[in-house]
Amino acid sequence: MDRAQGGKAYGLLKSQQEEKLNSINEGFLSDPQYAEEEDLVAKLEMFKKKYMEFDLNDQGEIDIMGLKRMLEKLGLAKTHLELKKMMSEVVGGTSKDTISYHDFLNMMLGKRNAILKLILMFEGMGKDQQQKNAGPPCRKTFSDLP
Repeated sequence: MDRAQGGKAYGLLKSQQEEKLNSINEGFLSDPQYAEEEDLVAKLEMFKKKYMEFDLNDQGEIDIMGLKRMLEKLGLAKTHLELKKMMSEVVGGTSKDTISYHDFLNMMLGKRNAILKLILMFEGMGKDQQQKNAGPPCRKTFSDLP
């Protein structure tokens, strides 16, 4: 019985978190600064899903362990020092230990090219490459030999 209750509580926590992130998305949608942004609604939805996936403590913030896990999942393990540097780059040099969703959106939609933004943007491109090469290898001929 205890287990079912935990699942319900977790589901409630996730839906509350999603509502909170949706309200932040609404703020970005009505912000004239982003009025020219192409496919803003779709981008915000994608960013929200990505953010929720790595908000490990469900507090509405990505901490250093969430960032570490995100990058490891992308095959880019980083040292603690590199993670701290990336985090301070996202939050504008302040010494915060977490990335808020607002900071995350500012990074993804802003003009500044933070390292984390570049990694996340090119992650999709890398997946396309892998799918193209997923078939059997091409036939080799004698001219292919070194």
